[in-house]
Amino acid sequence: MATATLNGAAITDFATFHSACRVAFGFPDSYADTMDAWVDCLSYLRDEDGMTQFRLKPNEVLEIIVTDAAAMQAAAPDIVEEITYCIGGINERYEDYGEKPALKLTLR
Repeated sequence: MATATLNGAAITDFATFHSACRVAFGFPDSYADTMDAWVDCLSYLRDEDGMTQFRLKPNEVLEIIVTDAAAMQAAAPDIVEEITYCIGGINERYEDYGEKPALKLTLR
């Protein structure tokens, strides 16, 4: 399983979240530091669009691991809620196209 790790202790607001995601996911330079852009980039994990450093096989899942998740939850609970919601929506999008869900969120 492919993995991307975010250090939850270093994420205190959306600016630090998007900065960490740029590195962890290998988002392109054109990444706009918004949740809409985050969703867009992670919606093409099985395509050749180059929106991330990951290219998943048809049944492969990208596990997003947030270490020190309790620290992130304390500092930025809205971000934890937002990424959980967005991952659900992204997985629904994959299912709408007849594919398996592509993302798994693990809070440690």
